[in-house]
Amino acid sequence: MRRNTSPLSLVLLGAGVFLLVLAPLLVWYVQPQAKRTPIDIDTTTVFTGTGSFFDTGEVETVDGETITITRQVRGDVADSEKSGNAVWDVSTSVDHDGTLPAADPRDALQWTLERWVTDRTTNEPVHCCEESPTFDGEAYLKFPFDVEKRAYRWWDSTLGGVVRLSYAGEQEVQGYSGYLFKGRVEPTRTGVRQVPGVLVGRKKTSQVLAEEWYSNSGIELVVDRRTGRIINAAIGPKKTLRAPGSKRDAVVLLESKRVEFTKETQEKQVALASADSDRLAMLGETVPIGAAGLGGVLTAAGVVLVVRGRRTEPEAPSTHMMTSMHT
Repeated sequence: MRRNTSPLSLVLLGAGVFLLVLAPLLVWYVQPQAKRTPIDIDTTTVFTGTGSFFDTGEVETVDGETITITRQVRGDVADSEKSGNAVWDVSTSVDHDGTLPAADPRDALQWTLERWVTDRTTNEPVHCCEESPTFDGEAYLKFPFDVEKRAYRWWDSTLGGVVRLSYAGEQEVQGYSGYLFKGRVEPTRTGVRQVPGVLVGRKKTSQVLAEEWYSNSGIELVVDRRTGRIINAAIGPKKTLRAPGSKRDAVVLLESKRVEFTKETQEKQVALASADSDRLAMLGETVPIGAAGLGGVLTAAGVVLVVRGRRTEPEAPSTHMMTSMHT
């Protein structure tokens, strides 16, 4: 009997081998390429809360006011592509109701412009591309991919230093679960500012270099596990002035027990985190597992059919055999 290999067996075998090769390719090459900090980012996050601020018009601290912090992050695509890093320009303004809406961020209560440069894979700081300020740590505007249940070193721009944030369990934000990290900043001197002496209790001195102090009563960040995106943030900042060498605050420049992402910002951050997380899960888990499973079944089926072949009609006797029989 003669056996032939059926086209179906070859198709099954080829498809199975293809899927078996595709599965590790997605995990080892495609997913790592997708797991990189974006460079074309353009997002705005808004914090709100109630607090106090120094009113320069009234020359005194006013209490019970709405504080709004607006942060806009834009990626410098050209510099990012040139350097191979994530180059982000970050504008942060602090406002009260009297300065909102502001056509120019320089009219805000406080305004800073920074340039952050990080490694797109590890999220480590990269000191290039006119970075300002020079910063440290491992978590900033985002955390590294694949966030772990451990403490992280988070860079606090107001402090100009690193704050240790401890893992504090899981927390839901708008129905989406993330990892919660907490920390605080004890009162720390951050610089000096020239002010009228009377402002800090030095009435006999026209101008003094007052000490700027900063503390944060509670930093709470909820982070998406896969992407490291911050889906909610709450802080309790306090900035004060002290007379030179004094151990007591003389003027409160800004204080709030808690300013937090608005509901709209939370929803937007959750939507972005969920979409990116699903994409990474698909590339790193769902599709590879499915491809490996289906590839194994198809390959096995193809091998069985190739081995068995397809039975055909018995071979006709050769002319030589027919002649011998008649003779």
